[in-house]
Amino acid sequence: MVEMRGITVTFPGVVANDNVSIDVYPGEILALLGENGAGKTTLMNVLYGLYRPDRGEIRVRGKPVSIRDPNDAIRLGLGMVHQHFMLIPPFTVAENIVLGTEPVGAGGVLDMARAVRDVKDLSAKYGLAVDPGARVENISVGMQQRVEILKALYRGAEVLILDEPTAVLTPQEVDELAGIMRNLASQGKAIIFITHKLKEVMAISDRVTVLRRGKVVGTVPTRETTPEDLARMMVGRDVVLSVEKGPARTGDVVLRVEDIHVKSARGLPALRGVSFEVRAGEIVGIAGIEGNGQSELVEALTGLRKVSSGRISVGGIDITNRPPRDVITKGVGHIPEDRQRRGLVLNFSIAENLILERYHRPPFARGINLDFRAVRGYARKLISEFDVRTPSENVRVGALSGGNQQKVVVARELSLGPRLLIASQPTRGLDVGAIEFVHRRLVSQRDEGKAILLVSLELDEIMSLSDRILVLYEGRIVGSMKAEEATEQEIGFLMAGGRRGPAADAEMEAQAGMRAGGERDAKVGAGHEGAHGTAHLVAT
Repeated sequence: MVEMRGITVTFPGVVANDNVSIDVYPGEILALLGENGAGKTTLMNVLYGLYRPDRGEIRVRGKPVSIRDPNDAIRLGLGMVHQHFMLIPPFTVAENIVLGTEPVGAGGVLDMARAVRDVKDLSAKYGLAVDPGARVENISVGMQQRVEILKALYRGAEVLILDEPTAVLTPQEVDELAGIMRNLASQGKAIIFITHKLKEVMAISDRVTVLRRGKVVGTVPTRETTPEDLARMMVGRDVVLSVEKGPARTGDVVLRVEDIHVKSARGLPALRGVSFEVRAGEIVGIAGIEGNGQSELVEALTGLRKVSSGRISVGGIDITNRPPRDVITKGVGHIPEDRQRRGLVLNFSIAENLILERYHRPPFARGINLDFRAVRGYARKLISEFDVRTPSENVRVGALSGGNQQKVVVARELSLGPRLLIASQPTRGLDVGAIEFVHRRLVSQRDEGKAILLVSLELDEIMSLSDRILVLYEGRIVGSMKAEEATEQEIGFLMAGGRRGPAADAEMEAQAGMRAGGERDAKVGAGHEGAHGTAHLVAT
């Protein structure tokens, strides 16, 4: 279906793609793997017309083509679903799908009835059930992804490029997406998907092409390889894919959150009476689908969002609604979910970004002046330790790849050695080698007696790193469990809005260590003990 031959793309000081060649055939799912900066997204942006290659040739159905922009790609039957969806929230599903190619009736007037019929026919043909009249802002993330796929199919896509398609999906939605991809492939579509999740590669793809530092390392049939082999191809060395950690040795409570209520940026309730504790020497994971209050929780804990009511304390000291610098001085580190908006000053150098929280203190400050020699030496040490791919510590951090930007943030926060680390999406955009490194550092921090609150959309990460898991849904904690007792299915059920039965509700409160606003008598916790073995799940 598509051949890319000898594709070379260069940016100032960087060869993003170095003589890359790949093929994709009708009816197959090709996974594209590679570490940060390997050139995966660049290569797909070339195929979709967002970048022009310096050298190389693209053939579609055996014919050489020139793809100058996405319009050319669409005319050739190529469609791309980006990691961050390109949908207009107030528009309906049908309006989003036909946008730019709207059917018109007499007098050039939009024929919305025909658009709805077309969307229904298309969704039935490909098994992608959607409600054409629903507003995008009111549907789930998994449903939004279906809309993006239907957008591409509506424009005649025969080749679908999916960039990190499972990043914000529940386990159930991932299974649904896998079924959709297989169904599309069975109807002759060619699918290329970029992912860093080796488990999904093994479960979904037919072949795997691995890139490393801009070059193709190899292409292998999925059935003839293993996750360990793929990780070795990606990174160039053996990688430990499982998190190795012993049992937690917990100490005193470091973070205590008591019945906090927080509003969203739109003034709507985002957190509704959230209470929990994190002790020294443990990792508490917050699981949930994006948009259920995780961002507001982290912002409230770090002084970036006002708490309407309730109390937050660190080491017994009240930090509720204190400014971020006060929170930092109390020993709180923060890896933000959005590195560019919250974690970095993109126009500053790497070295400057690595001292953002301590630039005013020795050894980097001499009075009102910076000691640039000390700053550069410190930066070079962290760049080496965290394998930040850059020619110099003086490079503007905005010029780095997303994964390397994330490494700068992680390096800065872990190097502070905080008593409480709030890690929100700490491995977002990282390759398997870097993920292994970050996971080891988080476990090391835990074993040194630090308290860690982990917020992640990666359920595998939550389950493998956490000692306890809390599930957040619509601003409330709807589940609490020990990590070794948790199952992917149960957490996914709770993430999607399922609720536990009464016995497990009582257990949730006991494990969270809090009584919600003192409303329940302590006898509830004792009274459920005999029913522990019969806890059940019920749908809301």
